[in-house]
Amino acid sequence: MLEQIMEYVAENIAEDQDYSGISERLEYYLRHPMDINKAKREELEELGFITPIQINNLIVHRRESGMFQDLLELQSVEGFDIETTRWLSNFMVVNPPQLLSGISLNKIIGQSNHELMIRFGRILQQQKGFLQTDSSPSVYVGSPFRIFTRYRFHYANKLLVSLNMEKDAGEPFFNRGQGFDFYSANISMNGDKLVKKIVLGDYVLQYGQGLSMWSGLGFGKGVGLTTVAKHAGGLRPYSSVNESSFLRGISASFGYRGLSFTPFFSYKTLDATLSVDESEINSFALSGLHRTVSERRNKNSARQLAFGINSVFNKGDFTAGFTAYRTSFDKSVAKGMALYERFDFDGKALTNAGIHYSYTFRNTYFFGEGAHSFSTGSAFLCGLMSSLSSQMSGVLLYRNYARNYHSFFNQGLAESTTATNEKGLYTGMNLKFNTKLELSCNVDFFRFPWFKFRVDGPSQGHELLTQLTYSFNKNLKVAGRFRLQQKEENSTEDNFTGGLEVVQKQNYRIELNYRVSNSFSLRNRAELSTYTKGRNAKEFGFLSYQDVIYNPLNSKFSGNMRFAVFDTGGFNSRIYAFENDVLYAYSVPAYQGRGMRCYLNGRYTPGRGVDVWLRYALLNYSEQETVGSGNDMISGNRRSEVKVQLRFQF
Repeated sequence: MLEQIMEYVAENIAEDQDYSGISERLEYYLRHPMDINKAKREELEELGFITPIQINNLIVHRRESGMFQDLLELQSVEGFDIETTRWLSNFMVVNPPQLLSGISLNKIIGQSNHELMIRFGRILQQQKGFLQTDSSPSVYVGSPFRIFTRYRFHYANKLLVSLNMEKDAGEPFFNRGQGFDFYSANISMNGDKLVKKIVLGDYVLQYGQGLSMWSGLGFGKGVGLTTVAKHAGGLRPYSSVNESSFLRGISASFGYRGLSFTPFFSYKTLDATLSVDESEINSFALSGLHRTVSERRNKNSARQLAFGINSVFNKGDFTAGFTAYRTSFDKSVAKGMALYERFDFDGKALTNAGIHYSYTFRNTYFFGEGAHSFSTGSAFLCGLMSSLSSQMSGVLLYRNYARNYHSFFNQGLAESTTATNEKGLYTGMNLKFNTKLELSCNVDFFRFPWFKFRVDGPSQGHELLTQLTYSFNKNLKVAGRFRLQQKEENSTEDNFTGGLEVVQKQNYRIELNYRVSNSFSLRNRAELSTYTKGRNAKEFGFLSYQDVIYNPLNSKFSGNMRFAVFDTGGFNSRIYAFENDVLYAYSVPAYQGRGMRCYLNGRYTPGRGVDVWLRYALLNYSEQETVGSGNDMISGNRRSEVKVQLRFQF
């Protein structure tokens, strides 16, 4: 079930995002389900797969019809389909055992939960960066092993202690006196009265629709309508291993009746490329990799200070909030010299402010946000999501982001990487003809008023995504999908006038999910992609894979495997596909070139509180003499990886 939810969520997240945050929250609520009669809106939003309308309908049903007596009553809540009800029932209980109020040392010791996880992984073939000769040392200064360790301490939902430590492949480990390359830690406490939450250490803030302040994981456009209106989580402890998308310091939420305040303070170092005299920041390095001499030179070379406050007023179905904060650096940020970078941020400090709102009227959810970066530009979006009937729901969203709007914590819905230099209209609809047949369709029209990278002029485009799903029964489901993406880019033709050319990419997908028994499930997918630019020849790509999932009830063994074949004309016709991994590790790699890929994930539970995961993945190209590029290049046509993960719960 977690794999199904994560694959659904992955459709709405950028390919390079870290999934550990959302997967950890789901895993936590699976082991510590929330009380359906007391669950707050913020807790329900953390699940990520239910819409604001569904959340509101559940709360209204609870208020008007009384407390739930059984989880089966979820089927009577308006807007809940069978699959959503089945997923949600795994994270909820009715009237769980009550912990004694208050926190004491004896209770913390006797009723707390600990989790320690250790993961090792490496590429088995030798990459160019690790090669060492008599005349020159290796480019990468560390070993090829990737090591990750995390510790969690839970006392009910009141106290959480978190520690993450990571070393990437190529980074030194202990041999230079620093231990792991990256550390992240926090202590979080939840309260019931005036003080709602306090986080000391690394944390994230998520408010409104992501224009003013949104750090950590962010959702985008996908086949479902669930994440178009963002689920603002407010203040949360940071649990991911991404080395840049968080705040570091202290924050606390205070609330009285319908009014809450969250002041925050953050001070942290950032990786950056500096000018020759080290007086300016030319660019920020977000990869978190410190393998080479130059990468290590850029490590922690800039400092960022951020402080501000968020306030939210809630009364019934109406919520409004205000966010204001200031971000400053120890060095001035310099914008690039290219024409498309003309309106980029430059300077040492930036002040941001924004207001956001949401309101539910019957079966329609209204939402929006307006944001302003002082002395530069503004951005705003507004939208609505409506359940028109039990069979039909839709969403409509308009956005307008100025070319000179700046925010260092900006994850508003956009076609571009950040919400800037863009205008767009997004609309989507979901139709459930009956319990078996469902159609989802959304269209996004967008314009870029100013230049972009490889786009020397104002441009426009659109995207269409539609999916038809048919469930023959509880064991067999078939889905077909079509996706069209069209944009404009600089012409590749060598002519005097230059200009822009239309770039179009299409994807056709058919997928079959079949549950053979209570222990075995099969998943088949075939996908075709086409890519054209101007008058150039069309480029084709093809991917087909077979998944086998083995998960018997109450067994010590479980696992899944995939065998895939692919043939694409190049980078432009690459195809992305979600892959299962060890716990908390998910990925959406690009299948590119010609070859085959297979992986095997296994889990063994030798005893209570102990889990062991093993993963082996192989990528084999049929017409290549090397794999990868730069310092990651491998001589030969194979790339294989192994991971071992241990988890102890006590």
